[in-house]
Amino acid sequence: MLFSVTQLAGVYGDSYAGRSLALGQQYSSLGSQPILCGSIPGLVPKQLRFCRNYIEIMPSVAEGVKLGIQECQHQFRGRRWNCTTIKDNLAIFGPVLDKATRESAFVHAIASAGVAFAVTRSCAEGTSTMCGCDSHHKGPPGEGWKWGGCSEDAEFGVLVSREFADARENRPDARSAMNRHNNEAGRMTILENMHLRCKCHGLSGSCEVKTCWWAQPDFRLLGDYLKDKYDSASEMVVEKHRESRGWVETLRAKYAFFKHPTERDLVYYEGSPNFCEPNPETGSFGTRDRICNVSSHGIEGCDLLCCGRGHNTRTEKRKEKCHCIFHWCCYVSCQECVRVYDVHTCK
Repeated sequence: MLFSVTQLAGVYGDSYAGRSLALGQQYSSLGSQPILCGSIPGLVPKQLRFCRNYIEIMPSVAEGVKLGIQECQHQFRGRRWNCTTIKDNLAIFGPVLDKATRESAFVHAIASAGVAFAVTRSCAEGTSTMCGCDSHHKGPPGEGWKWGGCSEDAEFGVLVSREFADARENRPDARSAMNRHNNEAGRMTILENMHLRCKCHGLSGSCEVKTCWWAQPDFRLLGDYLKDKYDSASEMVVEKHRESRGWVETLRAKYAFFKHPTERDLVYYEGSPNFCEPNPETGSFGTRDRICNVSSHGIEGCDLLCCGRGHNTRTEKRKEKCHCIFHWCCYVSCQECVRVYDVHTCK
């Protein structure tokens, strides 16, 4: 379901209109390296073929998936489901993603965004010879600044993510339609949040001249945005109809009086478990022994996070630097203090 930690890359033509991945002549031998790609579990044939043909950016794709998982764990750190991963398991989130839930929607979106983000950054940093800076979207400079630096080519990163991640979602069923939609919603957050980043030049930082380039936003901003989309995700219903290729499942908004979801919104069509108790069938680890916030009335508070079971409190001693003094010139000396904290955990 969720793509493995692998990927493709390529160089592209001069026009964005019909843009697709293409392999340069100097990389025609990359397809003769099947051992690396063949050792990666979980790839569908099209992904395996992409991997063998477009091998140079694969480390960036792996970094992007890792980035998405880390952001998921940050965004859900105070939730009953906290994006827990399972070691030595092909399904790194366990059975949680088997259902078409909000959680599945978010994971697909953030992972797809992570791949696009990491590939784009890698290209701008010059770590790959298959891609580089964006020269398509500069236009005339503004007053007081000129183009400079390396504009990040987010459209190329999005293309790589789309061609690889969506290769798994080619079935005519509702789940593939949902995954494709959420994958694209994740990628759209990057394109819609590109901005000018500038650097000042002049005596003593006078900023007489500025050079600017297109840059991606911080990935944390994308995570915050997609977390909001998770909270407002649209519930769908599955409709089945016949086409020339056979029966096809599509998604329709469950509630007609709500705003119809756009391509930027997350969608789902199955309810989530409450994640209060361990359940190997749903992938829930429960919330026992999770640290909770006793002063909060939100989901991270002990009342909600502990599902009404109550919480335990223990004291914990921590060594910290304190009474720090700056000495001229130039170092800081600190003492070591022991502070006592109350730690609250769910029963």
